[in-house]
Formats: sequence, structure tokens, C-alpha cells
Amino acid sequence: MKNIEKLIEPLNLIYYEYEKSSNSFILDRNYSNEHIFEELIKITYLLSKNNINFFVDEKKSLVLNAKDSIFLKIKRYIASFFENIKNSSLNIYVLNDKNVKWAKNLPVIKIETTKVDFDFSKYDAIIFTSKNAIYSLNSYNQEWIKKPIYAIAPQTAKVASNLGAKIKFVSKEKHGDEFAKELVPLLKNKKVLYIRGSKVVTNLVETLNSNGAICDETIVYETVCVEFKKKIKLPKNSVIIFSSPSTIECFLKNSQWDDSYRAVSIGHTTEKYFPPYITPYVSETTSLDSCVKKAIELSR
Repeated sequence: MKNIEKLIEPLNLIYYEYEKSSNSFILDRNYSNEHIFEELIKITYLLSKNNINFFVDEKKSLVLNAKDSIFLKIKRYIASFFENIKNSSLNIYVLNDKNVKWAKNLPVIKIETTKVDFDFSKYDAIIFTSKNAIYSLNSYNQEWIKKPIYAIAPQTAKVASNLGAKIKFVSKEKHGDEFAKELVPLLKNKKVLYIRGSKVVTNLVETLNSNGAICDETIVYETVCVEFKKKIKLPKNSVIIFSSPSTIECFLKNSQWDDSYRAVSIGHTTEKYFPPYITPYVSETTSLDSCVKKAIELSR
């Protein structure tokens, strides 16, 4: 059996994610552009070249080492129907306004944009470690799209790509400090701009500036807590997804933690910010979809 993860590494996929448990490439259906088709062609060519059987299902995901038939399509439809009924009744909460299948929204943070004047002509590239930085910047300035983009993770890269930017590099790491180490050889002797929020948990700028790059940084948004009139009280055994250190701070500011609750952290960086009395489960990847999958596992 070929190592699929190793095989697809050079493809630098952002819209398709390989899921080992189902041996499938899962498409993020929140996006729709020509880049998705490009990735599909890349994957199918690679699989065919390596004599790996696959089929494309109704959701445009690729199922490996399997054959399709009318019977299997019906079987998948029925399984999906009952799965949807079962998972929709679960008390899974995402602490922002992003729509994620099977999760309920409970926004405890809000993003306040800071308008800054830019001269992008001075820079060879732009670095993003946050989707919110892209959204905030793009709300008043679209000149950044002309520059090569270095992104920390597929979730951030998707947003930039969907807005028309050219993605030069997507990190294989989930933490800013590791991302910085990956960037060192790529950005040596280049002048780059790191666009970020007011709170960061990385030494990215220092790492690049001490290793041959010139890295400036600019803050384009601030994360603030939503103020609730009453304390939040969720149902017993709820699974709560924390996607940043700010969501931990703002949720606990507005709620009393119940021992029946379970926490899912979007990554190991966020995991470090939980108080001692909460032990979170960490998602497989740094995406909200992955967090919801983990939450469903915990609810069974």
C-alpha cells in the first residue's frame, strides 16, 4: 500500500484534504472556483499514474481503492441521510459566526478592522497567519492580491486564493514559530510584510529578521469579546469548539464551565491557553470541519 500522504505532498493541496480514516480526499465545498478543478486534475492524474483505484462521489470527493455502483450510491445516500439526522441533534458549538455542518453558532468574539495605509510596492511578498487578517485587509484595500502570498495553513490559503491571490507557499506546520522556520530559506534576502491581528502567539518576525529576511508587520484587526447581558448556559454534555486563545478567554468570561462539557481545540497552540481545569481534545487538522468531526466522535 502506497503512502498517500507522502505521495501527495508535492501537490500542495488546499481545497482537498486527505482523510486517512475513510481513505478519501474530502473537498471543502465552501469554495467554488477554477482552482478546485485544477486540484482535482492533479489528484486524479497522480492516482492514475500510481495505479490507485478511485471514484469521484456525489460531493466531488475522491474515494480510494474502491469501485462505484448504483447500489453503493444508494447505500451512501441512505447512510448520509441518517447521519445527518443523528448529527443535527447534537449539541456542538462553534464560538464564532462561521457556518459549519452539524455545529451551532455561539459567537463570543468579534473582529474590529483597523484601517492602515499601505505601499505594497516596497514588498516582495505578504505573509498571513489568519483568515481574519485577509478579510479585514480586503474590506478596504485589494492591492495585496497582486503580491505572492505565504500562508500558514490551507484554511488561510483558501481565503486568499478565493479572493484572487496567487499562493506561493502553504505551510505544513500548524504553529507560527514552525511556519517561520519553513519561511527562512524561502524569504532570505527578500522584503516581506506580515499582516496580522493585535494578538499573536509567534516570534515569526524576529525569526525572519534574524535569518536574512527583512520582515515588517502591520496590525489590521483586533479581536474583542462579545458582551452578553446574561451568563451563557449550554445544555449538559455540550461539546464546545475553541478556534483561538481569544475564544477561550471570551467564552469563560461569559460562562461558567460545567464538568459535563467537553472542549475541542483547533490546534496545539490554542490548547496551551486552556485553564488547568479544562483538558481539551485536539482536532486532527486546524480546520473547523475537523473540529466538528472530533466533536461528533466525543458525542457517540
